[in-house]
Amino acid sequence: MADSLDSAVVIDADAHVIETDRTWDYLEKSEAKFRPRIVTADDDPNTRYWLIDGKLAGLRTAATSDADVEKRTQSLSGHRDVAAPAAARKMEDISLRLEHMTELGIDIQVLHNSVWIEQLTDRPDIEIALARSWNRWLADIWKEGGGRLRWTCVVPVLSVPDALDEIRFAREHGAVGVCMRPFDGDLMLLDPTFHPIYALAEQLDLSIAIHIANGSPRLVDALRTRFSLLDGFGTFRVPTMLACYGLLRSGLSKDFPKLRWGFIEASAQWVPWVMSELARRNGKRFTGEDNPFRDANVYVTTQTSDDIRYILDIVGEDSLVIGTDYGHTDTSSEVNAIAVFRRGDLDERSKQKILSDNPAALYGISARELATAGS
Repeated sequence: MADSLDSAVVIDADAHVIETDRTWDYLEKSEAKFRPRIVTADDDPNTRYWLIDGKLAGLRTAATSDADVEKRTQSLSGHRDVAAPAAARKMEDISLRLEHMTELGIDIQVLHNSVWIEQLTDRPDIEIALARSWNRWLADIWKEGGGRLRWTCVVPVLSVPDALDEIRFAREHGAVGVCMRPFDGDLMLLDPTFHPIYALAEQLDLSIAIHIANGSPRLVDALRTRFSLLDGFGTFRVPTMLACYGLLRSGLSKDFPKLRWGFIEASAQWVPWVMSELARRNGKRFTGEDNPFRDANVYVTTQTSDDIRYILDIVGEDSLVIGTDYGHTDTSSEVNAIAVFRRGDLDERSKQKILSDNPAALYGISARELATAGS
């Protein structure tokens, strides 16, 4: 598919599944009482929310109606393409999803969740049940996707032993990473509580994908109510950047030297700022042979609105990947981002690194798997 890039396999490093009622069909009978329900917004009949553990939880637009998706798609259509077939967005027709990927010039999509952007519940039993169901739904999607649909698993961080069980299951069923939030409760992802998760991910050759999110209810509530002007930028994107900075300042990457870290959907325009701060606080200037992002196995998803050439000049060509945010209709979404990026004026080597080599390295997708997906 990538004829101008020496037939490299093109990887969409940030695509999504949109959770539906089908997602929770994998709950055990004893867990039926935990099943999330869809409720309609009082002020907008076209918008629906997930009700989990008695409260609205997760991404507030995860269960939007087709009518609302169409409305928001039209509002953004003058700026970028966010349209995708409803059955493909919801994984109701996987063959249609694969056909659309082919049309977009995408060989492999790495799928992330939509609902775990916030803490779903503070009850471990509910979180375990929902994570287990979601992961089994993705395992079936992977099986039907013929190697073109890989995924990052969700884990019940309130019960680390159960999280480890889910990671082992996911590794055996097509997962390429473990999805973590920058903050969970009163903990940051650097906390030693999560070290067993990182150790197992490293052992199983899985990455840690820090997708924009915020699992701290106190922080989310404060940002939404007292500092509402910050909207999703302050609530979700900035915490993701802080987590990356914290990782690079800590010794965590040295504790897990083979572990790969992806910071997903926060764009990459902040990367030069973080590089500058690290250099200033470390009292040194980084050179091509001394690069904190590369040395810590850190990758960041860029967007076509970023000044990519400038970012490459600062951080080099080994740390950027790109994604479409396929399935969403928000400020990160650009279904044809791959095609837009390929039309840009970067040299072919840089394009291949960002479209193929770097995401394959981040997600541990082997040459054999690449060959299968690209055939």
